[in-house]
Amino acid sequence: MKKITFFILFLCVFTNCSKDSYETVEPTNYDYYYPSDEAIITAKQIGDGTGTLDPRGIAIANDKLYICNGDVLEVFNAKTLAYIKTIKDYTKGTTTIPLTRLSSVCIDNGRIYLGSVDSRIFVIDEITNLGINTVGNGKWWDTFVHVFAVVVKDGLVFVKEKETTIKIFETSQITETSNWNLAPIAKLNTLKGFDEIYSMDVASGNLVIAGRDAKGYLYYNIADIRKNATSSLTTPITPTTTPFTNTKPIAITFSTDWAVTAENDGSLNSLRIYPKEEFINKTYNARINASDIMGANPFGSIVSVVQLEDRVFLVDNTNQKIRIIKLNKATIAEQK
Repeated sequence: MKKITFFILFLCVFTNCSKDSYETVEPTNYDYYYPSDEAIITAKQIGDGTGTLDPRGIAIANDKLYICNGDVLEVFNAKTLAYIKTIKDYTKGTTTIPLTRLSSVCIDNGRIYLGSVDSRIFVIDEITNLGINTVGNGKWWDTFVHVFAVVVKDGLVFVKEKETTIKIFETSQITETSNWNLAPIAKLNTLKGFDEIYSMDVASGNLVIAGRDAKGYLYYNIADIRKNATSSLTTPITPTTTPFTNTKPIAITFSTDWAVTAENDGSLNSLRIYPKEEFINKTYNARINASDIMGANPFGSIVSVVQLEDRVFLVDNTNQKIRIIKLNKATIAEQK
């Protein structure tokens, strides 16, 4: 009996016969993200369906989707995609100014900021849609030389003009009685640029611009902007950037976890989605890189992007539609 027991123990040693050898090794999980078509918004969904859609800037706030459509602002329910209204004019008391050549829209702290290529910003109450005030008078030789983008965050209004200039204002400067010809508190230099629609957003204490002509994302630290505001009026602040060889960033927006972008490389227009903090640290490893959806329906020129939960809204100006793309996540277990 003792010999049998010894033989079993001897065999276990040389065959790794132990409790651990029967335990299952946990697999390594990898998350994989991929886009799918969810819906589209075309001119047929606007009003009686007989108009046109020339989409530019878009924004989402409080479950409403705002679309710059030529000379009007369209408002949709961002979740159901139901049409709500068309805003055609800026109205304040007895003053009515038609909206024209809208380039960009941003919602912040109960206000809608509308950028117009006709050298003006319209500031409108988010709830009533009545006018609060305007910045610029529509003449390009005064406050603005056109307005190609506007973004508002943390009490600052960033306005992209023609060529390489960004003017910065404080939201507190714009009141119901303020003068239209406001003086900026600071200026930025985008290195390159002319008369194209720009895209900007703010994240992690930085203003980030999709610099099409600069072939890179432009980063400006907001604390540094505040610190050097006065001197920047003489010598505008330049960005930190890592230029790409061929890729032209066209649009940028930040959500809680992601930097959602549109990029162009020759004839290819792509949706690219990066982890937010990696992107802020200039590590460009896209988790989604798609120029179409599963090999079909390629993207046209994407001039603006915005994310709401698991859906990304793309302004496909080439095809005159808003494409709503769903972000899907699959977890793949790799057994070791």
